[in-house]
Amino acid sequence: MSVNISGIVFFLAVIVGTLMITYYAAKRTTSANDFYAAGNRLTGLQNGLAISGDYMSAASFLGIAGSIAVYGFDGFYYSIGFLASYVIVQYLIAEPLHHLGKFTMADAVAVRFNDKRLRGFIAFTNLMITVFYMIAQLVGAGWLIHLLLGLDTSWAIALVGGLMTVYVTFGGMLATSWVQIIKTILLIGSTFLVSMIVLSRFDWNVFGLFRQMEQATPLGGRFLEAGHLFEHPMDLLSFNMALVLGTAGLPHIIARFYTVRGGPAVRASVRTATYAIGIFYAMTVFLGFGAAAFVDWSALTGRVELAVPLLAEALGGQFLMAFISAVAFATILAVISGLVLTASSAFAHDVYNSIFRDGQATERQQMRVAKLSAIGVGAASIVLALGAQKLNVAFLVSFAFAVAASANLPVLLFTLYWRKFTAVGVMTAIASGLLSSLLLIAVGPNVMNPVDGWIKAEALFPLKHPGIVSIPVGFAGGIIGAWLSRRTAESGPFERMLVVAHASEGYTKEGQLKNGS
Repeated sequence: MSVNISGIVFFLAVIVGTLMITYYAAKRTTSANDFYAAGNRLTGLQNGLAISGDYMSAASFLGIAGSIAVYGFDGFYYSIGFLASYVIVQYLIAEPLHHLGKFTMADAVAVRFNDKRLRGFIAFTNLMITVFYMIAQLVGAGWLIHLLLGLDTSWAIALVGGLMTVYVTFGGMLATSWVQIIKTILLIGSTFLVSMIVLSRFDWNVFGLFRQMEQATPLGGRFLEAGHLFEHPMDLLSFNMALVLGTAGLPHIIARFYTVRGGPAVRASVRTATYAIGIFYAMTVFLGFGAAAFVDWSALTGRVELAVPLLAEALGGQFLMAFISAVAFATILAVISGLVLTASSAFAHDVYNSIFRDGQATERQQMRVAKLSAIGVGAASIVLALGAQKLNVAFLVSFAFAVAASANLPVLLFTLYWRKFTAVGVMTAIASGLLSSLLLIAVGPNVMNPVDGWIKAEALFPLKHPGIVSIPVGFAGGIIGAWLSRRTAESGPFERMLVVAHASEGYTKEGQLKNGS
């Protein structure tokens, strides 16, 4: 493979630029609040762009376009599901969690159920979700760098994992946020550029682009029909349930609500993110169709995550491919940094400070443990990603969404809106949602496959996506647990939580007026 000089230059520019941001942020990160939540200094616009950066991951930029190119209309379900999920975030989750929490999801739940066991359950689940999500980004990064620079995927994964650990360890949330903001601007701009080039090849005729798909792929006239990626209708429903419901339970998205001050800034954050994400996902159609029209089919089916870089090469040569790949590289770095920060926060704040030290750890101790845990999480994710290089990154991300929807979403909704919910219900919801997701994926066709599965046997569960079963199981677990422990339920904490979560900005998290009356 010939060396792409442009690619080396662009990749070095991304690395140097992000390290400069980290150096700047490190000088302003002097407290736990700075490390976990950027000192609550971000504006609604800035945080909205950072949320977009967190959300538009390797699966978005690489996996979705490739899935559209190979599987036709079915691939677009990723875009629809990712975007539609923000309706739940906007109207049910974002502002109440901001009022209740400080750094993590467990903070918000603890306002009503102040139980150390719950913090441990929530922290463990969120660590699981972030690690699954992180593996997907690392695998995508490995194949991307391999395509452009010829570097072995294992070394590429180690390189990206090392960089992300540096960002989080030294720069905290502030560095992560600004890397995500810049990445969002670059990603939308580069996607718009490639989309315009694709349309120009069809004389700016969108309908001509759609008609061309009938000759561009072996699917022919069936390209715009459903059923190529999701052969079973129940699998399609299960997949979309996970995407639409899972965003509200993603711990790295929840952490973003704590980087701003006040409800208006939270609402502005979600609105900005929705607009940015909507524009981006609309353009994935042009990327996917363009890849189907201009990239060799065998190259796409071999690794769908490489569709966008290969499309850029077909349209503009190695220079454009290098630029697009560098943007994708920045995308992956930004997302992984946010995930590592979330995982380290779960351990340092929820486990070390709140459980082991009973909330009495000093600022210095919390930051030291957070940085050490970031290194540990980064190392563990690299090792796991090395063993998952053959898996599709879009599938890995969708599985993380399924766990979030099954384990976290029931806890959040019941805690915020159900008076009779109990601490036992929290634990049974998390346990049932998490275990059912893991079990169904372990016995499903993604893991059990006689030909190329990790387990060489026929799948016991027929669907690739567990959400249609695991999500109701998570909600049922919460309901059953609350019912069995109904005699211990208290209404007082719920009333206090309602005031803090929904009434106004004028109350503390203890339910008292901030003016002391």
